[in-house]
Amino acid sequence: MMIGDTMKKRVEFLKMTCLLVATLVFLIAGCFMTTEVQGADRDTEKVTDPLVLKNLETFQDLKFGLFIHWGPCTQWGARIAWPLSRDAHWARPDDLQAWIDRDKDYDRFCKDFFDLNKTFNPQDFDPDKWAEAAAYAGMKYIIFVTKCHDGFAMFDTKLSNYCSTDESCAFHTNPRANITKAVLDAFRKHGLRTGVYFSLCDWRHPDYEDPDSPTFRSFLTNYDNKKQPEKWQRFLKFTHGQIEELMSNYGPMDVLWLDGGAPELGWETDKIAAIARKHQPGILVVHRGAGGRYEDYRTPEQQIPNKALPYAWETCLTMGDYWAYNPRDYYKPARELIHLIAEIACKGGNLLLDIGPDAQGNLPPESVNRLKEIGDWMKYNGEAIYGTRPVAPFAEGQFRLTRKGDAVYMIYLARLAQVRVPYVSTISCVRPAEGAKVTLLGREDVELTWENHGEHGMLIRVPLKVSCALRGEYPYCRHAWTIKVSKAIVHSDSEK
Repeated sequence: MMIGDTMKKRVEFLKMTCLLVATLVFLIAGCFMTTEVQGADRDTEKVTDPLVLKNLETFQDLKFGLFIHWGPCTQWGARIAWPLSRDAHWARPDDLQAWIDRDKDYDRFCKDFFDLNKTFNPQDFDPDKWAEAAAYAGMKYIIFVTKCHDGFAMFDTKLSNYCSTDESCAFHTNPRANITKAVLDAFRKHGLRTGVYFSLCDWRHPDYEDPDSPTFRSFLTNYDNKKQPEKWQRFLKFTHGQIEELMSNYGPMDVLWLDGGAPELGWETDKIAAIARKHQPGILVVHRGAGGRYEDYRTPEQQIPNKALPYAWETCLTMGDYWAYNPRDYYKPARELIHLIAEIACKGGNLLLDIGPDAQGNLPPESVNRLKEIGDWMKYNGEAIYGTRPVAPFAEGQFRLTRKGDAVYMIYLARLAQVRVPYVSTISCVRPAEGAKVTLLGREDVELTWENHGEHGMLIRVPLKVSCALRGEYPYCRHAWTIKVSKAIVHSDSEK
């Protein structure tokens, strides 16, 4: 009997180890899939729908969007969903008070985590304030997390009682209890495009995380879904049903952002795309890691590719260190965020910047301050960001290059403590064409003078009244500044 128990434990341990390894491989692949150009096998089924292609071109013009991770977990200041994963020890740090209060008992902690919906009651929730702050910052679209891996739906689903509108949720009587609808309506009112994030995996659903099998909670089921097709088909029906609810009841949508779905499970993404586009013609479908026509653009996470990529992409990156609210979070300075926007734009991508509201529904004051400072800069320099495309060699020294039509924009990323445009700047790869004007965005009233520099470059002089202002700071050059050449000749390294 003891030998049998030992063998059973070994078998379970091996199964868990295999699941963990497979999940880690999927996570690593998803994280790094866009750092380099991928092989042709990822693109064998490219999208041909003209509406999708048109929407994709528009998407690449937007450049800057808002990602919102929010949910009951914010009451604990805990990471979203991942503390529930048995092997994600990093998500249950020793200084997490909720973990300490439960004597670091995993089962007790998870039970209480799943019950956080009962006390989730964000009385300060006002999506108009979020939208106003995002619009001022120059954000052009929002991707809202409607359901993360923990399974809690931030929308009025008829397929589950684990949602913000169910009577089990403390917030259900609030007029804005259908949180997703309130958010999307508010952002459209402020002129932003809308999209929804939806986690394919659902760690609370018994047809995904089988309660009779060892707990795992990751991007793979804790049972072999090929050997239990009826169970898996029930879960697919549930998942497809929730996606149809989102696609049919929440107004015009631009992006369906699918996460957490290891492709090898067989998600029938063709059916998901058909459901989405039946209600939202031309919507972009992003099944992360799936490739081909069900990954209309790619989504590197918390990183920027080291070069321009030959396809549409979007870096999703946190303003702080956490994907959801943490009271002790560190927020990146506005200068760093502005430099990231320029770095991503010069490589042809979009920045989807994540902010986590607190348990009451407020954006953290630090994040609001950052958005205002970004907006102050974008008001003058947004022309060099929106609607642009990359131009080789993309960067030279502190300059980041973008192009729009005949014009080339040279965004100079200010060094530490730099707050003024220097009197003289040089670049070796850009020169004005005949009849071109050279100006500084924000001071278009002053035409800059230039002369040849090297074989293909130029030396630019900025008048002293701009470069040596005696007092005050100027939003157009705080953190970075942009020199525009209305008609430019650019020489990449390959042409030199």
